[in-house]
Amino acid sequence: MKIQSGFYPVNKTLQRGETAARPSQTQNFGDFMQQQDEQRTHEELQRKLEDIRLQGDRLTRSMTVRELVLYRQMVKGFLEDTVRRGIALKETKGWDRRGRGKRYKLLEEVDAMLVGMGEELLRSEEGRIDLLQKVGEIRGIMINIVF
Repeated sequence: MKIQSGFYPVNKTLQRGETAARPSQTQNFGDFMQQQDEQRTHEELQRKLEDIRLQGDRLTRSMTVRELVLYRQMVKGFLEDTVRRGIALKETKGWDRRGRGKRYKLLEEVDAMLVGMGEELLRSEEGRIDLLQKVGEIRGIMINIVF
């Protein structure tokens, strides 16, 4: 006697080749929350990227230390956020040549779009970042002279 998997009503028997209709799976609460979190993260990073571009424009118009510090902090925060949210540590178990168990820890790109946004920011703001680096070096030299 062959036992078929699944729950079937007593009155209905399945014919050969016929499969029981599975109820459509609804989205559970965890999936919904994860989807909302991803959407919120994407919107937040887009907003930060736009703020960085606006601050870069302000920096090119008025080269003050205050504008420079704000720009620098914004870029640093954006890159930290993208790396923190875009890269995850994945731990897997495997076997080596002799059959012993071994653990592997891999960096996995969870959301390549986040990392791509960070790279796009670096490409578009490359000239300004070089300027920031030079200003930072000059500032360091001035501090060394004072002390």
